[in-house]
Amino acid sequence: MGRPRTPLLDRERIGATALELIDEQGEFSVPQVARRLGVQTGSVYHHVDGRAGVVELVRERVSASIDTATLGLRPWDAALTAWARSYRAAFAAHPHAIPLLMTSPVRAPKVLRQYEQAVRLLLDTGFPMAEVMTVITALENLVLGSALDLAAPETMWELPPDSPGTEKLAEALAATGTGRADAAFELALTAFVNHCRVRLGPSAPHSGPPAPHSGQPAPHSGQPAPPSSPSATSSPSGD
Repeated sequence: MGRPRTPLLDRERIGATALELIDEQGEFSVPQVARRLGVQTGSVYHHVDGRAGVVELVRERVSASIDTATLGLRPWDAALTAWARSYRAAFAAHPHAIPLLMTSPVRAPKVLRQYEQAVRLLLDTGFPMAEVMTVITALENLVLGSALDLAAPETMWELPPDSPGTEKLAEALAATGTGRADAAFELALTAFVNHCRVRLGPSAPHSGPPAPHSGQPAPHSGQPAPPSSPSATSSPSGD
């Protein structure tokens, strides 16, 4: 009998299956992946370096939805905000994967190359080498926390009827419109980029404020959100 044209097992199928399990139950094990693929557990280990290798396949699969072309936009702040929005949309499509990926070292070559692009963007902008990874980490904390928030209920505060001592909280909740998570993300992203401008000082390359977002909820399909316009030129008030 000849060999099947489509391999029964490869790295792509292993990563896709592990991500399916994470989406369904919040976790995975290599034996579970093997059972779903109809193979022996040892067969999976022929293709990956243990469980950590499967985690990196999941990371590559989720990160593949990030639009890395955004990092080539100019000015620098348009690139950073567009990358952040696309990054958030990709991970919001798989919120159960976030805790796993945030607590595992990044080893996937394709993902590391994306970080290389981000590092070069910040260095070209004028950030000191010693601050570059701090800026990236801070932005990731904002992005991934917000991606988790998108998976939360629209209303996170439930007040019992006639709850004493929470009158102003009740008024604030009543005044809050829809799209709480999106509005909070855009506020935090704008504040983050403004702080980066301040740290760069007057010698920074020409930049503009983050382009106004469409106000629509970030997509949950893993498709990137619309990037910022690279042509924005005006400075925000108070800068």
